[in-house]
Amino acid sequence: MDWKPFIGLPLWFWLFVLPTILTVASWILKEKARKILAPIWRFLNVLYTTSGIIAALFMVIILLLIVAQMIARWSGITFHGSTEFAGYAMAATSFFALAHALNRGAHIRVSILLNMNNFTKRWVDIFALFVAAIISTYFARYAIKANIFSEMLNDRTQGQDTVPEWLLTLFETLVTSPSQWSALWAQTSSEMVYTPLWLPQIPMSIGTTLLAIALWDNLIRFVVLDKSNIKGEMV
Repeated sequence: MDWKPFIGLPLWFWLFVLPTILTVASWILKEKARKILAPIWRFLNVLYTTSGIIAALFMVIILLLIVAQMIARWSGITFHGSTEFAGYAMAATSFFALAHALNRGAHIRVSILLNMNNFTKRWVDIFALFVAAIISTYFARYAIKANIFSEMLNDRTQGQDTVPEWLLTLFETLVTSPSQWSALWAQTSSEMVYTPLWLPQIPMSIGTTLLAIALWDNLIRFVVLDKSNIKGEMV
């Protein structure tokens, strides 16, 4: 996809170069950056916590699906697609939890170089956060691209899971013009259809994007405040 006609600059500039420039500028102008970014940091903290809560809710959904499978088996009722839905919920749990888990120190970090001395710790931490931010941004970019291609190709599940067609229309209204809503809903039936792959892929796109934002956020916090937002929970 050619992004230049839409945003004037190549996509790689917005995803990699611009955040790097903002990081360097925040490093140079620490005091000004601290005042400007303080409300943004508060909002992001709420966003990370919200993503963690959503991940927890999907864990509850997994539990409910398992209980529903047990009841259906005892009652002799067939619960079509229960395994697939549990898999979708597990994937949503994993991806929505990425940013929240990062800030809770739940991701594995090899700290042998960080523990040598304060000078090494500072520069290795900056380097590690920068590389992780680049990689996660690359991951998020292609997660979203995979989501878009699944919708374009109308990929459907190969399992037995089905969803109501009105649910798909509800999601489609979010990305279509209001002038097209009436025609969109007029073509919607009340039937069950096989799950399109773009639907369970949405948590992947959101979760990887939040992780990329969290890593750039932690990098900027580190160069401005000399500490990141990553706080390990000691047991």
